[in-house]
Amino acid sequence: MGWNAHPLPGPEVTPARSPGRPVALPPNWVQRVTGHAADGGPSGADWVRTVPTLITHALERWGLVVDGEPRTGWTAIVIPVLRGTEALALKVTWPHPEGRHEHLALRLWDGHAAVRMVAADPGAGTLLLERLDADTDLTTMPPEHGCTVVGGLLGELGIPAPAAVADLTAYLLPHLERMASRPEVPRRIAERTISLFDELAAEAQPTTLLHTDLHYENVLRGREPGRDRWLAIDPKPVRGHPGFDVLPLLWNRPDELEGHSFRTAMRRRLEITAEAAGIDVDMAYAWSLVRAGVEVSWSTALEEAEQRTTLIALTKALDD
Repeated sequence: MGWNAHPLPGPEVTPARSPGRPVALPPNWVQRVTGHAADGGPSGADWVRTVPTLITHALERWGLVVDGEPRTGWTAIVIPVLRGTEALALKVTWPHPEGRHEHLALRLWDGHAAVRMVAADPGAGTLLLERLDADTDLTTMPPEHGCTVVGGLLGELGIPAPAAVADLTAYLLPHLERMASRPEVPRRIAERTISLFDELAAEAQPTTLLHTDLHYENVLRGREPGRDRWLAIDPKPVRGHPGFDVLPLLWNRPDELEGHSFRTAMRRRLEITAEAAGIDVDMAYAWSLVRAGVEVSWSTALEEAEQRTTLIALTKALDD
């Protein structure tokens, strides 16, 4: 999830009443979240009206004071806060299946290679996290160097997953069924994706705890003493083969090919990431190809033509 600290005009939401600075929700974020259809919980429009109350309750419950302007992502708002003299971050997230077990993954990682979770109220969708340097991510780093960093993090984060976390195979099945019924998905990609998934699913798969969204913007630098290192944020955990975790680094920043062909650059990124993570390269290719096909299908539902074009090119680059 990339952060957006530049609000644009949009629907008004009453600011949360809180100690310290008042929390005004960025209008562009409110407008975007309002468009989210219900996905196992409230619609974005219904939920965003509750956000000021959620913020106020979290501030009171954990004894926090607002300490800066909020930053926003696709489904969450993050507010700099103080607990006494301790600098922390309060995260409030729209309820949706992908984010359901974020608190569980962060608890299991316990600050190792990931942001440290201080407290959580899963029912309210609020997390209290260590504060990281939100202005320092991997987007200014050469892509291949970023792949090395992220690959190393994936290797550290790849611990056994608990049964409570969704199984990757079960998670993908509904997406594959929808793909087969979407005429906008090129037939060759749909057939190849489904066939390859069937091959992979027929074999015993690892039950590794996967981040699933670790890209250049979801890695920030620590600020606390002894924490001056790169740390993962914003997991959307499932359990399955670690090869599934590689794709986000391939389809982010696709324009930075450093003079190479698209195919060469994408395959090089995959191999660097897999090797740094200790993931079998052939399995990383296979799972990335399946995931790219699913993302093509998803992009048709979102009517993201430019993104779909990039993803189609990516599936061709990964397929021999």
